[in-house]
This record gives sequence, structure tokens and C-alpha cells, in this order.
Amino acid sequence: MNPFEQHLAAVLDERRALSRYRVRPHIESPQGPDLVVDGKVYTAFCSNDYLGLANHPDVVSAMAQSVGQWGVGSGASHLVCGHSAEHHALEQELAAFCGRERALVFSTGFMANLGAVTALVGRGDHILQDKLNHASLLDAGLLSGARFSRFLHSDLNSLRARLAKADTGRTLVAVDGVFSMDGDIAPLQEQAALVREHNAWLMVDDAHGFGCLGQGGRGTTELLGLDAQDVPVLMGTLGKALGTFGAFIAGSDTLIEALIQLARPYIYTTALPPAVAAASRRSLQLVTDEPWRRQRLAELIAQFRAGAQVLGLRLMPSETAIQPIIVGADADALEMSFQLRQRGFWVSAIRPPTVAEGSARLRVTLTASHTHQHVEGLLQALADILSDPSKASS
Repeated sequence: MNPFEQHLAAVLDERRALSRYRVRPHIESPQGPDLVVDGKVYTAFCSNDYLGLANHPDVVSAMAQSVGQWGVGSGASHLVCGHSAEHHALEQELAAFCGRERALVFSTGFMANLGAVTALVGRGDHILQDKLNHASLLDAGLLSGARFSRFLHSDLNSLRARLAKADTGRTLVAVDGVFSMDGDIAPLQEQAALVREHNAWLMVDDAHGFGCLGQGGRGTTELLGLDAQDVPVLMGTLGKALGTFGAFIAGSDTLIEALIQLARPYIYTTALPPAVAAASRRSLQLVTDEPWRRQRLAELIAQFRAGAQVLGLRLMPSETAIQPIIVGADADALEMSFQLRQRGFWVSAIRPPTVAEGSARLRVTLTASHTHQHVEGLLQALADILSDPSKASS
């Protein structure tokens, strides 16, 4: 074994010893509350398909019809010959939905964040981020070349201190709207006011709020009454509540034109297949036409939180579809996940470095496709595990 192989083998062995080795499950069914994994059927509480649209017949039909018209690939980047009429229509509809002048579709959420941040700030500028931001935002900050610093999670005093020190160049403040591992919502109203005071810009990654929050499903900005002046750079994904794939940045005409010219992940990547854009357009319409999905989701969240509190489970202060149960030790989180699978429930154990040391957790996610019976079944399984301490820890 050569030195590189030896190093990699040692890294993998260390991951196994720390109970942090990750294994890809083999999914054999469409996304939904019932998931077939390695030949077995489970009730799944781990998907980000929050509104249950990933296998919606109208969305499937829209994609199939578009494949018949456009084929399966876009052929090139948007700036060469990959920008189809479907992409253009999706961007216009996303902009209108978000109340922004324009929107720009990226192939992934990671690329949208990387493209926006590195286009907007560089050497001599500042990028300030919440410590619990998604990895894509954090990596983008590091790669931008700007002076990168993180403030304490949702701490306004910490943000204020960082802004006061950012006295040269441009300053971009980037935060998650809904934090992906804790499920809490950023204090965007107060953050927007602070950012304006310092002539900076606020960028919000609303991957987990878009489609789910607000009366019309427009996300955290609608929920908190913020507009394009408050949040000039808005990012959303298509692969979560919309159930398809890709992401977008929405903002002013000037912002979008600048990203088209400067965002390297946009310029140098093959465009999404037009059929994916067509499916996303249909999903976006369903978000508007079927508000009952958000209502059902809210009811299931309330049911789960009430039941979990009765069981004495350690929950995070989340009112969103992300409902983490804090376990603590990595091995204990894995064991609880295993015990749930033994009872027919698929819930992922999240461990460091995704979350902080000592805060390993079960990340329960609820969707509009779940029923009250599904949630009650999960709560009963958790109660069964907790009733026998030998089953709750290794």
C-alpha cells in the first residue's frame, strides 16, 4: 500500500473508531413517507421533501413531457447554448414569486452560494457569517479571498461587533434563514437593521424556508415581513420544498447581471436539464395552489413537538419541519437510529463535524406527505426505546 493509500486508510479507521463513518443507504423507491431501503420498507423521517412534491404526479408529468420536447440534457452552460426557454420562464416565475426584479438559476445550492459570495466580495472586503451557516456558505467565504469572520449563532451583539470592525471595503453578511441542523429561524429583522446601519449587504440562504414558511410559502422573508431592500441577496433551493433539483439567487436586475458576468460556478457549469426546470415550474405553481400542504406540515410539527416534550426528549427551539432530538454522544445517536430502524422508522443520526462536539442528534424532518398516524408511530417507537435504557445506548 502506497503512502497515500495508507493515509486514507488511517483516516477511515479513525472515522470508524469515532462512530463517524458514513454509509450511503441504497434507496429503491421514490421519495415519500414510505421508503424502501436495501429491500426493506421504512417510514422515513429524514427527507427534505417538505411539501411532498418530489413524486407528485403533476410534477412527474411536467418533467416527462419536457423530456419529450427538449431531451434529457441541456448540452452546455447557460452562456453558450444551454439556456432554454424553460430555464428563462422558471427564472421569471421565481422572481415574481419572491418579489424580486430577477432570479438566476444555478445547478445546485452549493454552487449558488459559492457563485454569489465569490462574485460579490474579494480581497480587501469582508464576509461575516453565522457560525452555524451551511457548509456551502462557509466554504464560499473562505474561497472568496475576503476577510472572513464568524459571529456567534444568531447573536446580535456578536454581529454588531464584527460589523464595527469591518471598516474597509465592502461587507457582506450571510446567514441561513432556517438552520439546517437546528431548525431555528435567524433573527432577520434585527440583522437587516444592523446591516443597513453599517452600509453592508445581507444575503439569506433560505434553502429550508422557501416553500414552507410564510402565508404564500415565500419563506423566512415573507414570514418576517422583509423585502428586497432588507435582503438584497436571496438564495433558495428547488430540491427541498419544491421536490426537484437546483437553486437560484433572486435580487435586483443589477445583481443578477453581475452574477451572470462574475459567478464562476454559473459561467463554467452545464445548465440544468430543461426538463428539471419544467418540473420546478409546476412545483412552484403547486406551492401557490395548494396551501393546505403548509397547513398540514404545521399541524404535524405541533403534534411531534407536543409528543416529544411529553417523552422528555431534548428538542431544539424549532418551529420548522426540522426537529432535531439532541442525544449527545455519537455512538448513542447511532444506536438510537439503529433501534428506530428495527421498529420500521428511518431517521438519520447527525454527528460531528456536521454538528458541534457532544451534540450528536437524530434529525427528524416532517413533510406534508406524512400523516398524524405516521407521527404517532414514530413517537411510540421513541417511547419504546426510552422505556428500556439498554436499547437507547450502546
